[in-house]
Amino acid sequence: MSEERETILRVEHLKEYFDISTGFFSSKPLKAVDDVSFEIKKGETLGLVGESGCGKTTVGRTILHLYQPTGGKVFFEGKEVKTKEDLLELRRKATMVFQDPYSSLNPRMTVSDIIGEPLDIHKMYKDKKERQERILELMGHVGLNSEHAARYAHEFSGGQRQRIGIARALALNPSFIVCDEPVSALDVSIQAQVINMFDELQDKLGLTYLFIAHDLLVVKHISDRIAVMYLGKMVELAGADEIYHHPLHPYTKSLISAVPVPDPKIARANKRIALSGDIPSPLNAPSGCPFRTRCQYATEKCAESMPEFKEVASGHFVACHRTEEING
Repeated sequence: MSEERETILRVEHLKEYFDISTGFFSSKPLKAVDDVSFEIKKGETLGLVGESGCGKTTVGRTILHLYQPTGGKVFFEGKEVKTKEDLLELRRKATMVFQDPYSSLNPRMTVSDIIGEPLDIHKMYKDKKERQERILELMGHVGLNSEHAARYAHEFSGGQRQRIGIARALALNPSFIVCDEPVSALDVSIQAQVINMFDELQDKLGLTYLFIAHDLLVVKHISDRIAVMYLGKMVELAGADEIYHHPLHPYTKSLISAVPVPDPKIARANKRIALSGDIPSPLNAPSGCPFRTRCQYATEKCAESMPEFKEVASGHFVACHRTEEING
């Protein structure tokens, strides 16, 4: 991947806190996303992985301002998203494919109206004929037939429903798409088809993806680089092969060790790194490094301060006080 590629999205110190009521007139901030920074180059796919509840979906939604950021900055195509005009521009060029194809489609609307809704909102056609032609073109992109246009979402399988959601996301010719666990609700056999389709659409339409998932195999298949999150913090970021073969953070090592291997000999030789304890509540996150309560390498320093998220090799970032000792 060449360094000359233009950066399409840059996120600096992004924070998303939700006030949670803890009793009469008292509340506490739930730090869903806490000081996250990264950038994505044009035409690449950044995979974002982590356990359920680590804040990865919130990152995607906060970038698109579906949640108002508590702090930090989002730059899209070199310009900070600040005003209503900036937001309107962002919404035209950046869209989202949601996790659940069952709940993200309106059961009262036909496929044609679901896909055409963004066109209606942004007034992207001159007449009915142009609207219909665009809808059929979008359906063709995702492998749906023109006969499907007049049918309702409940008449389709999960994989087809997700295709409808993807066609809707493509309606405004976006350059950037947040894919929020787009295959986790689908059968494994269908997952491969949908991921291949994402790949083909990226080549054909020049798309850039933030691909959110908890399955590392899925992410490795589609991503150029992978970022790993734990309890609202980013703990590691590197090229997909680099993360897979040379993980540096203890949490990433544990995730990689849990990935199933088809060869039984290799699988037996692989040592599964099991984590002790449960993931802490983001309402009562540990002091210092959030992973320290489950980390076999944790020391007093880990409780005192959050390690800096820094570049330890070219393009390989990690947040750990003991990176060199552990991987030395």
